[in-house]
Amino acid sequence: QVQLVESGGGLVQAGVSLRLSCAASGRTFSRYYMGWFRRAPGKEREFVAAISGSGGVTHYADSVKGRFTISRDNAKNTVYLQMNSLKPEDTAVYYCATTRVIGPVLSPRSSNSYDYWGQGTQVTVSS
Repeated sequence: QVQLVESGGGLVQAGVSLRLSCAASGRTFSRYYMGWFRRAPGKEREFVAAISGSGGVTHYADSVKGRFTISRDNAKNTVYLQMNSLKPEDTAVYYCATTRVIGPVLSPRSSNSYDYWGQGTQVTVSS
């Protein structure tokens, strides 16, 4: 059974950095795309970043490009989201997700492409 556990969230001031982690278990981690999504209060869940199984391909939402970096350590079965220059509008619950299928994903920015989700970690950025 696939399990995803996020950690690293917290309450921070604008301008600082946080690194989120998502530990995966239950299968061969390196074969699958991983994504980060977030849901802000009163808003729908939105795409943040995604990474291919090898880590060689990454995708970012325009709102975080240049500030956030997604990476993965397949030896540790963990995907990371390094968040720099945080803004109050980054406040949200952040979820990691992964797919059921092996290999490339046609729509890595769509939540419909992901089948397994973590429980989320809260990030709150104060101004």
